Amino acid sequence: MRAVTVAPGVSDSLRLDEDWPEPAPEEGAILVQALAVGVCGTDQEIIAGEYGEAPPGQDRLVLGHESLGRVLEDPTGTLKPGDLVVGIVRHPDPVPCPNCAVGEWDMCRNGRYTEHGIKGLPGFARDRWRVQPRFAVGLDPALAPVGMLLEPTSVVAKAWDHIERIASRAVWQPQSVLVTGAGPIGLLAALLGIQRGLSVHVLDRNKTGPKPELVRSLGATYHTSTVAELDFAPDVVVECTGAPVVVLDAMTKAGTNGIVCLTGVSSGGRTIELDAGALNRELVLENNVVFGSVNANRRHWELAAEALARADQSWLNSLVTRRVPISSYADAYTFTGSDIKVVLDFEQ
Repeated sequence: MRAVTVAPGVSDSLRLDEDWPEPAPEEGAILVQALAVGVCGTDQEIIAGEYGEAPPGQDRLVLGHESLGRVLEDPTGTLKPGDLVVGIVRHPDPVPCPNCAVGEWDMCRNGRYTEHGIKGLPGFARDRWRVQPRFAVGLDPALAPVGMLLEPTSVVAKAWDHIERIASRAVWQPQSVLVTGAGPIGLLAALLGIQRGLSVHVLDRNKTGPKPELVRSLGATYHTSTVAELDFAPDVVVECTGAPVVVLDAMTKAGTNGIVCLTGVSSGGRTIELDAGALNRELVLENNVVFGSVNANRRHWELAAEALARADQSWLNSLVTRRVPISSYADAYTFTGSDIKVVLDFEQ
């Protein structure tokens, strides 16, 4: 069996193992044939040796957390052979903490959670994998070309879920949304904003390539200015770049009672000048909220599956800008300037 693996903490240790062991029954009752895995910046950071953790007793980690497969067997009857399925990435910690105990493992409080292809669990970039029924999400058959988008969609489904929970503090009648960044997360965040009937604006520095048209065909407005130069104060901001200047501008741009959700992760190591007093005044006097959001629990994965099923399938297909066969695996992890979502294809 083929598997794409790394030695965690060792830079540039990526390789294709041709005789990787079959998935152990302990991994889960549902046996899945891999169709594809999506590639993202997390994979690149693990390949660079920045983080990553192999399963206990192993020295290599199978990559891949944006999964898509087809059920081979499920003795539990949860799914049927032939069904499309995606594996939930994060598993609760073994203690468990109060949040993990009630299925809110995305809000784990002690950090002892595990994650497929990232932390302590083998990933999905292998010919076959297993999953427990509680971590298996069935997909509409129409999503076969793009089902690997479910993982990033679950991230923004959680973001919107928490935005709406925070908004319940008062009467809320949002009109406009600003999404900063037009990568996969940003575009999917914009999709979910459009599905909510909101006026969506997407800001990105790319003036050419597929991003402007993808935003416009979604029914949103595309901007290439800075956040500060925008001539409106959005009710909601979903920040997807992690760029420090953009993050700070987003925090001060939201309108009265505005909600700013930070989904981008900054790399650190850079300082910028900040008027902390002015920022404090803005947030307090406008009753604004800034919060961070990462990962997702099963409820968000199910919301994401519903959102993708409602979306225009040709638009979703356009997000996948490269499909790389497993035989050319290294090419999938080398991004180009025009990439949006790169997919490692196990069927080619």
